Amino acid sequence: MNAPARAPAPILDDYPYRLSDNVRFADLDPNNHVNNAVYSSYFETSRVLLMRDPACGLIAPGQSWVLARLDIHFRAELHWPGKIELGLGVTKIGRTSVTYSQVVFSEGKCMASAIATTVMVGLTSRQPTPIPPDVVDRFQPWMLRGLNAQ
Repeated sequence: MNAPARAPAPILDDYPYRLSDNVRFADLDPNNHVNNAVYSSYFETSRVLLMRDPACGLIAPGQSWVLARLDIHFRAELHWPGKIELGLGVTKIGRTSVTYSQVVFSEGKCMASAIATTVMVGLTSRQPTPIPPDVVDRFQPWMLRGLNAQ
């Protein structure tokens, strides 16, 4: 039986939103590599910094974003000390949700990738609410590029 074809490896240049960070000593586990739970924080950092940047305008008044799903693919061990590059690209905009492809790179190598889905909710109702058309428009510069955009 043939194994399924592997998806192409992520390419950092395909991710329009990028930032740099440091691996912290506190990120390590007893195996002396970055603990798997820490990757959630790395991915959260890039999503939250993009979403809460007032210049981007991705939060409508009276609304907020909540994480609905996070699927992480651990690709290689990451160690301290080190620098990381975080990348994010939007892959899908739904009626109430946005799906992102995210990566953590170190020294040119993809260490982990993730698919995250956030849902827009009303601040008082805490229920899903449609994303306003002007917010949808402001997501366009952040769409994933290249071979990984599907």
